[in-house]
Amino acid sequence: MKYTTLPNTDIKVSKICLGTMTFGQQNTESEGHAQMDYVLEKGVNFFDTAEMYSIPSREETYGSTERIIGTWLKKTGKREEIVLASKIAGPNPLFGYMREKLDFSPASIQYALDKSLQRLQTDYLDIYQLHWPERKTNCFGQRGLKIQDDAWEDNIHEVLETLDSLIKAGKIKHVGVSNENPWGMMRFLEESKYNNLPRIKTIQNPYSLLNRLFENASAEVCLRENVGLLAYSPLAFGVLSGKFLTGESHPNARLTLFPQYARYSSTQSTEATKLYQKIAHKHGLTLTQLAQAFVLHQPFVTSSIIGATTIEQLKENIATIDVVLSKEILDEINAVQAVIPDPAP
Repeated sequence: MKYTTLPNTDIKVSKICLGTMTFGQQNTESEGHAQMDYVLEKGVNFFDTAEMYSIPSREETYGSTERIIGTWLKKTGKREEIVLASKIAGPNPLFGYMREKLDFSPASIQYALDKSLQRLQTDYLDIYQLHWPERKTNCFGQRGLKIQDDAWEDNIHEVLETLDSLIKAGKIKHVGVSNENPWGMMRFLEESKYNNLPRIKTIQNPYSLLNRLFENASAEVCLRENVGLLAYSPLAFGVLSGKFLTGESHPNARLTLFPQYARYSSTQSTEATKLYQKIAHKHGLTLTQLAQAFVLHQPFVTSSIIGATTIEQLKENIATIDVVLSKEILDEINAVQAVIPDPAP
């Protein structure tokens, strides 16, 4: 395994992070425990979760992922061996079962964090992240900016003050954002800079061969401000494994079980995936190796979040850590991006 440090901290994290949102629906508790055992043995010390997991989020399974991680932590006693990140959900009218108000008010943040810590059976989180912005903005596959009639008032100072109190109470060590854009990152950084408030250390956004929008402006923010990208969906819900190009059925695949997650299922995404697969095969690589190595190659990426439902998938994903892409391969990847840019925003 290869390691780096979370920006502006002394916390060492593996370049590959275990994503856990399958725990509780696609994976049972015992399967989740087996995954955590396996990746830790292979040197992965970074686990990411969220209060709303498992996915798709339902009242019946709300918090199931954190509970499964919690029983593993209690059983193994390995809390100090891992870096643990979780997230508070932002506004969504479908998630009213989570708490009285889905906002980032002091009461909501305190309540959500306490519930996460209870489920995780730990006293603290290494990183606590805002899962998506409280304001209206374009994320989760949206193109264009639609913020008309947004009742949100800038409360970022108050949010950081609340998080600061939780850091001082020892409940969290560091803070991050997720599904955020350059304006949001800079707004948080500005508030922390001029008011001596906690600085965001990470941003968790989608990044893959099918979605390189992060490069347009956010990557520069990360490099100049020393914020690390935790790249999610590096394999685009399994599309960039190439398994959906074979014509075989995959009854247990996420896209089969939950077809509503169509972010990476467009015609353009399929065509781009075929071209990337040709590049991989030309150079003696699997598409998984090409896709994951591309993400890990980027200087603004702190860690790539992999999710899997089987140990075999984890094994293949973790093995990509040693793949290095030549300039020739990168040039060929960029040629595809020029023709079919970001088909899955």
